[in-house]
Amino acid sequence: MSVTRIATRYAKSLIELAIDQDKLEQVNADIHTLNAAAQHHELKLMLKSPIIHADKKNSVLDAIFKGKIDTLTMSYLQLLVNKGRENYIPEIAAEFTTQYKLLKKITRVTVTTATPLSDAVLNDLKKKLLASDITSDNLEVLTKIDPELIGGFVLEFDNKRYDASVSHKLEELKTQFQKNLYIKEF
Repeated sequence: MSVTRIATRYAKSLIELAIDQDKLEQVNADIHTLNAAAQHHELKLMLKSPIIHADKKNSVLDAIFKGKIDTLTMSYLQLLVNKGRENYIPEIAAEFTTQYKLLKKITRVTVTTATPLSDAVLNDLKKKLLASDITSDNLEVLTKIDPELIGGFVLEFDNKRYDASVSHKLEELKTQFQKNLYIKEF
């Protein structure tokens, strides 16, 4: 079975459990904590190791997370270890986050600019996006800085990209000039 299918199934079951037990927000916070911890090299190696027995992995995870995450999330984590799916924790966490955002109708928008945006400009951008009805009512705006854009911005969300950067406009001009549309032959 593919990693995507495994991650989707396990994430969906966790969301359904969390909704049934009215713990969706707590489990979402726990998943972020778990994903951050799973990025540590030593923990990642321990989880992927076929030599370390499931009991030992459970005791290590218990020592790290007990009392810090909800009992539902802890039980779910132990289930993943017992089923041999612990090496998929980052993928399951990413898929859980995706499904959570779909459920809560949260649109993640990434704005890349050449220089940092002021709060006023960022708030104005949010208002325009909300007024346009191309995003949901809940916006999660991430900002990135890329000096190579020279000016303008690049807006990305829902697998769409709007490039209004100066570097993009210069590339378009370069392409047009290379086509020799402006040279008259005598």
